[in-house]
Amino acid sequence: MDMLSMAGTSKRDHHSMISRDTPFGVFLTIQTGVGFLGNCLLFTLYMYTFFTLPHKKKPADGILAHLTLANSLTVLFRGVPNIISSFGMRPEISDTECKLVLYIQRVTRGISLCTTSLQSLFQAVTIAVSGCKWAWLKNNISRLIQPSIFFCWIINMVMYSVVILKTVANRNISDITSFYHSPFCKVSMYDHHMAVTFLSSMIIQDSLFLSLMACSSIYMVTVLTKHHRTAQSIRSSARCSGSSPESKATQVILTLVCCFVFFYWTNSFLTAYSHFGNKLNWQLENINNFISSCYPTICPFILMKNEKRIFRVNFFNSRTRIFSLK
Repeated sequence: MDMLSMAGTSKRDHHSMISRDTPFGVFLTIQTGVGFLGNCLLFTLYMYTFFTLPHKKKPADGILAHLTLANSLTVLFRGVPNIISSFGMRPEISDTECKLVLYIQRVTRGISLCTTSLQSLFQAVTIAVSGCKWAWLKNNISRLIQPSIFFCWIINMVMYSVVILKTVANRNISDITSFYHSPFCKVSMYDHHMAVTFLSSMIIQDSLFLSLMACSSIYMVTVLTKHHRTAQSIRSSARCSGSSPESKATQVILTLVCCFVFFYWTNSFLTAYSHFGNKLNWQLENINNFISSCYPTICPFILMKNEKRIFRVNFFNSRTRIFSLK
C-alpha cells in the first residue's frame, strides 16, 4: 500500500512538474527560434559577402562568421533538448546521440568565448594609436585572424574530447550522483587525474581569454575617452566622435563583451551552486539553461546595430542574383 501511494505521489509530482515547465518551454522555444534565426541571418550575410561580393568583405568578417556559427549551434543543441524536456517528452536517446549533443555544446561554448575575445582584441588593435608600441600588429592582424580561429577550434575539440568518453544517456532522471546531469544525458565521474587535467585546462583557457577581453576593453574605453575629449575641444558636441564608424564599432564590441562577461559569470555561479547543492533543483536548472542561451541569442542583434550590409530582395534583377547588398 505504501509503495502504491508513493508511486501515485511521484506520478502526480511528475505531472505537476510538466505543467509548471510548459510555460517555460514556450518561452524557451521563442528564445531558441529567435537566436537561431538571428545567427543564421548574419552567418548567411558573411558567407554571401565572402563568396559573391569579396570587395565588400571586412577583416572582422572571418571572426564574426565563426562566432555566429558557434552561437547558432549552441542555441540549437542546447535549446532543443531543454524544450523537449520542458514539454514533458521523454524520447529514447542513445549514448551516441548524447555524446554528440553534449560535445557540440561544450565545443561551441569554447569557440564563443575565444571568438568574442579575439574580436575585442582585433577591435582594440584596429583603433590603436599609430605611435604606440604594438602598432606593428595593426598591419599584420588580418593575416593572424584565420590561424587564430583555427587554433581555437583545434584546442576546444581536443580539450572537450574527454566528454565523449564519459557521456551516456540518462535513463534515471533522479540520478544526481554523476558529474553532470540533464533530463537526457549524464557525465560519469572522472578519475582524479583526469578531473584535475580537464578542470585545469578549462580554467586556464577561460582565464586567458577573459583576461584578453578585460585588457582590450579597458584599452578601448581609454582610447574612446581620450578621443572624445579631443573631439569635444575641437568640434561642437553635435559632431562628437561617437558618430564615427570606428567609435560605433568599438561601442558594439564593448557591449558584446559586457554581455558575454555578465552571462558567463551568472551561468558559472548557478552551475557551481547546483553542483554543490544538496539536491537537484530542476527550476534552477531551467533558469540556468535559459541564461546560458541568452548571449548567443542576443549577440547577432547587437552586431546588427553596426552592420550596414543588409539583405534586400531584388525582384527586378536576374534570377541568378536574388539578393543584393546595400
